[in-house]
Amino acid sequence: MKYRLVKLSSFSGDECSIYSILLNDEQETLLDKFIKENKDSFLSEIKNILQRLRTIGHKTGARIDFFKLEEGNPGDGVCALYDDEERNLRLYCIRYGTQLVVVGNGGPKPKEMRALQEDEKLTEENYFLRRVSAQITKRIKEKEICYINDYLDFSGDLEFRDDEW
Repeated sequence: MKYRLVKLSSFSGDECSIYSILLNDEQETLLDKFIKENKDSFLSEIKNILQRLRTIGHKTGARIDFFKLEEGNPGDGVCALYDDEERNLRLYCIRYGTQLVVVGNGGPKPKEMRALQEDEKLTEENYFLRRVSAQITKRIKEKEICYINDYLDFSGDLEFRDDEW
């Protein structure tokens, strides 16, 4: 599988850039799929999450209190964005400080579920972002990707193959 990072201009602003992922040659990003998969059952939570993304991009940056941190491996930046701690819907992301976020997919995580590994879809989405994070980190170290515009954007080779890592 191949994929690429794409900047979401409607959410990105002066405080933070929001990216998502296009798989293969599809037209829908992982964020688009997240919305489509969850809008019927969790419309108010979807609206709140999308408003939170706009706020992050244009007003506040990616403040820690918007995220459930350490949802991946130590130091990989994988976290979950949620609209309210009492809600169930989780959107998995990779957070690069307060200025850059890569959003993936996610789904509902009921309160009685202790670990994301109890749900096949959440596990799949989370572990995919862990691999994406590892590939981005590798390319940053190899200087194939760099931060530009005061750390608000990625520059370089933003196309990946899932078998590279």
